[in-house]
Parts: sequence; C-alpha cells; structure tokens
Amino acid sequence: MVLATLLNQLRLPESFEISDLDEPANIHILRKIIQRKPFLYNTYRSFYHQLLRAIEQVPEGEVVELGSGASFLQKYAPQITTSDVLPYEGVDRVFSALDMPFSDSTVAAFVMVDVFHHLQDSRQFFQAALRCLKPGGKIVMVEPANTAWSRFVYTNFHHEPFETRGWWGFDTGGPLSGANMALPWIVFCRDRRQFQAEFPGLRICTIRIHTPFRYLLSGGLSFRQLLPSWTYPLVEAIESLLTPVNSYLGMFMTIELEKIDSTK
Repeated sequence: MVLATLLNQLRLPESFEISDLDEPANIHILRKIIQRKPFLYNTYRSFYHQLLRAIEQVPEGEVVELGSGASFLQKYAPQITTSDVLPYEGVDRVFSALDMPFSDSTVAAFVMVDVFHHLQDSRQFFQAALRCLKPGGKIVMVEPANTAWSRFVYTNFHHEPFETRGWWGFDTGGPLSGANMALPWIVFCRDRRQFQAEFPGLRICTIRIHTPFRYLLSGGLSFRQLLPSWTYPLVEAIESLLTPVNSYLGMFMTIELEKIDSTK
C-alpha cells in the first residue's frame, strides 16, 4: 500500500491522460515528456548513437527506423526513413514490420528501440526483414535485457508483461498494448540455437547488455525524474565502471544481426 501510494505520487501528470496505449494522439504527450526530461532524452540519445555506430559499415541503401513513434533519431541521422504501424504525425511511412513495403534486397539496415518486444509474430518479422535486406545489411535493436536486476524492475514496476516462459510472440493486444518484454531474450538468448537453425541467413553479431540505472532514474515515460539533471554524467560514469557486472545489472541489451552474403 505504501509503495503503491509512493509510485502514484511519482507519476507524471501527463501519464494520466493516456488511457488507450494504441491511440495515435498520444504521440504529442510522449514527445513532450521526452523533450522536457534530460535524463530520459540523454538515455535515448545514447541508444541512438549505439545504433548508428553499428550500421557504419552497412552497404549503401535505405536505412529504416521501425516503430519510430516519439523517436528523435532522425535528428542525428536525417537520411534515415522513420516509420510506424500507427499514423503518427511526422513519421515518414506507415506500415507493419510484419509486412514491409520494400522491394527485395533494397534496405541497408533496420534499426529500432523497444520495438521488437511489441511484435506479435517475430518469425514473420524475420522473414520480412530477410527479404528486404541487402546482403551484409543489418538489423540493430535496443531491447529489454533479462538480468537479476532488470527482472526485479520490470516485473514489479512496469505495466508490460515480462514472461520468460513465453513463445516467439503473443496472442493479444494492439500495436503498443501488446507486448512481452522478455521476447528478445527468449529469441536471441534462451532459444539462440533454434533461431540460428530457423534463420541461417541472419547471423547474430553481438549481444551487449548495458544501462543498469539511467533509464530507471529518468522515470521513463510514466514517472518523474528521480535525480537532478546535472548528475547524468556521474551516473553514466558509474555505469561505465560497472560494465563487468552488466550481465547481472543491465536493463537493456543491444542486439546486432547481419544478413549473410551467400555469394562470399
């Protein structure tokens, strides 16, 4: 009861305005929250820099951000095509990641932050991405990790389910309300051998666990920022020192996949 009262007091006033997670009009609220919370803004910026570094060597071609929503990645890479399954204002293209409107072997990379765990059928996504990607093209994503710390946080303080016994998708929910935060771990860690057997055309390049505290201290999209903005560099430095124990503490992981060039 005391914890519930405290969390309610920490909630952002704007969060009470969101009753339907799948309502496109929410984008104005979400963008406003990100822009006025330096901890959250800088955390997302660090994610975007990871994505951009990972695709520096991809073949020439279109780079597509999936599930752009309130993202500001295009600010740092204007050439990127933004997209979403919902018709958000300012998004370049509207389509489902399970049925993408690109010609075969034309896309250099797909990048996304906190999108994969909202895909209702990950196998369908991999099939679509493989068709669209150029040989040597990449899929790079930042997603929830499954560590002792992240499990505690996600299962106790987050509205989305974190079901480690789940399958490669889920049956209910809309584009944003449907989710399993453990889905990336299920596919790329728990079932890694199965993924490699089913999709030999996609190679797992790296899986890096990171960011134990910054997003939590930012309050995310629902709660107030917990520390003064000037402490962000200090927290970032502490996280850097804790890198060796990220397998226990990290809340996010960056997953980098590459389409194998069968001609080599």
